[in-house]
Amino acid sequence: MSKTVLGILAHVDAGKTTLSESILYLTGSIRKLGRVDNKDAFLDTYSLERERGITIFSKQAEIEMRGRSYTLLDTPGHVDFSAEMERTLQVLDYAVLVISGADGVQGHTQTLWRLLARYEVPTFIFVNKMDQNGTDRRALMEEIRQRLGDSCIDFSEEADARNENLAMCNEKVLEAYLEKGTVTDEQVRRMITGRKVFPCFFGSALKLTGVQELLDGIAKWTEEKQYPETFGARVFKIARDAQGGRLTYMKITGGSLKVKAQLRGHIRRRQEAGGEAEDTLSGKDASAGEWEEKVNQIRIYNGTKFETVDAASAGTVCAVTGLTQTQAGDGLGAEAEQVVPLLEPVLTYRVELPEGSDLHKVLHQLRQLEEEEPELHIVWDDISGQMLVQLMGEIQTEILQQMIHERFGLEVKFGTGQIVYKETIAAPVEGVGHFEPLRHYAEVHLLMETLEAGSGLVFDTVCSENMLDRNWQRLILTHLEEKVHRGVLMGAPITDMRITLIAGRAHQKHTEGGDFRQATYRAVRQGLQKAESVLLEPYYRFRLELPQRLVGHAMTDIEKMSGRFELGENEGETAVLTGMAPVSEMREYQKDVAAYTGGTGRLFCTMAGYYPCHNTEEVLVASAYDPERDLANPTGSVFCAHGAGFVVPWYEVEDYMHLEGAGLDGETAGAEDGDTVMTAKAKAARSRSIAPSLADDKELEAIFVRTYGEIKRRKPQKERTFRGADTSYSEVSGSSGKMTGGLSDSSGKGSWRGGKKQQENRRQATAQESYLLVDGYNIIFAWEDLHELSEHSMDAARNKLMETLSNYQGYTSQRVILVFDAYKVEGFPGEVTKWHNIDVVFTKEAETADQYIEKTAHAIGRKYKVTVATSDGLEQVIIRSQGCLLMSARELRQEIERIKVEIRREHLEKNQERGNYLLNYLPEEEAERMEAIRQGLISADEADADKRRR
Repeated sequence: MSKTVLGILAHVDAGKTTLSESILYLTGSIRKLGRVDNKDAFLDTYSLERERGITIFSKQAEIEMRGRSYTLLDTPGHVDFSAEMERTLQVLDYAVLVISGADGVQGHTQTLWRLLARYEVPTFIFVNKMDQNGTDRRALMEEIRQRLGDSCIDFSEEADARNENLAMCNEKVLEAYLEKGTVTDEQVRRMITGRKVFPCFFGSALKLTGVQELLDGIAKWTEEKQYPETFGARVFKIARDAQGGRLTYMKITGGSLKVKAQLRGHIRRRQEAGGEAEDTLSGKDASAGEWEEKVNQIRIYNGTKFETVDAASAGTVCAVTGLTQTQAGDGLGAEAEQVVPLLEPVLTYRVELPEGSDLHKVLHQLRQLEEEEPELHIVWDDISGQMLVQLMGEIQTEILQQMIHERFGLEVKFGTGQIVYKETIAAPVEGVGHFEPLRHYAEVHLLMETLEAGSGLVFDTVCSENMLDRNWQRLILTHLEEKVHRGVLMGAPITDMRITLIAGRAHQKHTEGGDFRQATYRAVRQGLQKAESVLLEPYYRFRLELPQRLVGHAMTDIEKMSGRFELGENEGETAVLTGMAPVSEMREYQKDVAAYTGGTGRLFCTMAGYYPCHNTEEVLVASAYDPERDLANPTGSVFCAHGAGFVVPWYEVEDYMHLEGAGLDGETAGAEDGDTVMTAKAKAARSRSIAPSLADDKELEAIFVRTYGEIKRRKPQKERTFRGADTSYSEVSGSSGKMTGGLSDSSGKGSWRGGKKQQENRRQATAQESYLLVDGYNIIFAWEDLHELSEHSMDAARNKLMETLSNYQGYTSQRVILVFDAYKVEGFPGEVTKWHNIDVVFTKEAETADQYIEKTAHAIGRKYKVTVATSDGLEQVIIRSQGCLLMSARELRQEIERIKVEIRREHLEKNQERGNYLLNYLPEEEAERMEAIRQGLISADEADADKRRR
């Protein structure tokens, strides 16, 4: 029988811990009621929790109700520790949301409600402290329905009234209710589990009133969850026991977990805003990869005590020892990958260490706390030379100070909290990153687009696998995800963007994983440098309740704070203002409200998200950030020349890059149905990969010269093109320059049969000296018609290319060698066949077409004129070094089309020149004799004698 995981959530001081104590007492889990003010609550086990009377860490307890097992998870209520609460939501089956009857629905309560909706947790509501004077059950129920929704139903009502309200929450249930006049228990369970209904109960946890009704409702209206047989687990917390042992808290979501089992997962590189995801001080690189570790012990905690078990079945919440690489949010086994939390700190504090502290040691120690509280984001800022930590608020700084002192014996202080800013871009842009020091190579092209506020970062790829192997593409996406990329305005993290890999290139021999890390990071920064960046700051969503006479005062204050507001309906003598304002302006406003309202005003604030900064210029001046001086986040790229790498600044990278860009020109196309606004060319780039070709040979030659120096070629044979009335051909130097044939005159003019023969002779001479090497698959995937055909049949695409080149060879008389990759075919010895008039090569195992072409070009390049047709940039550079000519896929297509036009033109001009004469219809030899007689070159008798001799 599986366990049901039940969580308790509330705003601070709503009585959540007291309710947990009451539940444990009434279910027989504890014999004596503990109290927060007596500092003996069963689940407030940490000394700081008992001292301050607040819950800081989530706790676990095991209870039994009506023969069913439940795991109770008590979560923090204070806003500063809400991230700990959110991590717990990932493993809940049901939740109990506690609302204070004295305070009503607080701002943080609404935040909890939205989080419960995000994680799709079925929820019961318990309105606590109903024993206090002034609480009105009906008014509270109305407020709950108004703030949280009409699906909140009072389950303490009479059955008829409750059933009528329940029926209104679902159409099918309403139909059944109208027909039968009742709502079945099974229908109620399904609606609660499907978050269509939220049962509400009222009472006082301190006096044990209404708590049993809540427990009876939970036992009656919850369902046991069915889990798959395949193992899966969700990690939601990292902690340490009294001996300092590392504990991984997880919920088993499928199958079972046994002691000594081997678990596997992905190592997630530590994300740092200050540079690469690595320990800058120690130089240790937390490289991404996979881990495999053994489970040493499985513990089931109940307060501070635990029992060890040999196996944990699905639905169990347990703590596991022996795992060192797990992080909160990780999924293991069949469970999905990491869950990204919604809540995040908005304040950055400077950590002030005692004089003489060992920075390496302190950073390592604080990393332990970061494992337990991932949102801390402890970083060493190379630019400012400071250690920084991100926190939710001042209470958390005090708790963290005490924890560091207790655990490590350090007396640290924190500076004044600074706002955590973020950056985004205003329009799509392409970023290019190139990393090519000696014997390394990687190039990455990223399309960066804006998304709606709160979208975070979304990573995608539309790059063709024919351009860049899938493994390299996955690695690039990993490098995008593993790091907090800094913007270029003030070095703040970027957000609200879609970053899409649209093109990339690797080298078969010289590319390593680290090359793509460098190229990816540089592509992001180069794109940001080109883009119009926007500075974002956190905003509060507020609700201000105050006497009507003070509304004008409040409006003036909010306007001064650059906030936006709406005046809601008055509630009696109380006016209500709702809206949004920057966190930087509203942090201390609660004190002002209390002062000018004489304590009668109430301000509720929740995080609204990040929006454009209200004082960008002022913030940027204060930050004094220079992206060019941020050596940990370079904006330029590295290229190679004369055997050494050199840095190219971001604004010149596109002049050196090897792949064509997406061509973003700033002409935007209107977005439809809420899509982001992006350029028309960018949309095209999203639907197809960028062809891996250079603009022309001049650009390629310039790149080669920059990299390897001037090209030393053998002197080519001089060519001159003649264009006559009926033909065009090349004349190789060394010939007489005269058209000679069997019959000629002293003028050297072409005779009646000399032109054709001379052209054929020259084509044959060219054929003996010219080779065309074609990279088959490169051409297929570069030509749109062949690419489309290959998606249906690769054989058809190959045959069409062979026919095209065969026709081309028939006209130009070059020796054509068409090369196809077969290097992935195990044991294949290679094959060279004659297909009509061209040679077709399938390379042997472990030999690519590039290698075959390089080898062939080297062998014949010094003796013959060799042209290589490929759009592989690296291959083109290598071929240049052999002194060979180059032709891109695009240029080969243009040359073939030109030849087709020439053939048609020859045929047409020949017919026009000949006219509709009798000679046009005679056999060729007979027409030649008749033409010779007509021109007086020979007599009719001589022609007859010649005919008889033949």
